[in-house]
Amino acid sequence: MHMIFFDKNGVILRRPIPIGTTINAQYYKKVLQDKLRPAIRKKRPGMLESGILFHHNNAPVHRARAVTDVLAGYKWELLEHPRCSPDIAPCDFHLFSKMKEHLRGQGFETGEDIIQATKVAIKNLDKCSYVTAFKDWLQRIEKYANNGECYVE
Repeated sequence: MHMIFFDKNGVILRRPIPIGTTINAQYYKKVLQDKLRPAIRKKRPGMLESGILFHHNNAPVHRARAVTDVLAGYKWELLEHPRCSPDIAPCDFHLFSKMKEHLRGQGFETGEDIIQATKVAIKNLDKCSYVTAFKDWLQRIEKYANNGECYVE
């Protein structure tokens, strides 16, 4: 499993999750504080100061008070994820499918092999893929809103 944070310019942070790790609010909060903020500062100079629109799905860990408090403290604008729409996040309908295209048919001996193959798959995505992901996301959000906030594919 990986945590991947990206914007229209590409991946900001790719974080493999160690086998056996439980992703809870404290773990996610620590990644936001100790890994994501420094990665943004390094890869997107000035972004922290200019403001961040942040989106993640409605997983309980994302809605936990510890996490929402951290994001509020950063003054990041949290974009609401539509309820009952699990496949509307750009990573679910776009990024992961592109990665799967690259990984399809490969066999892996170890967890490290999977991590390395995933790293290569992400590096093989061009900037246009990320721009397309966000354009498609906006279209899906609009379709959701126009459909009476009911689940859409």
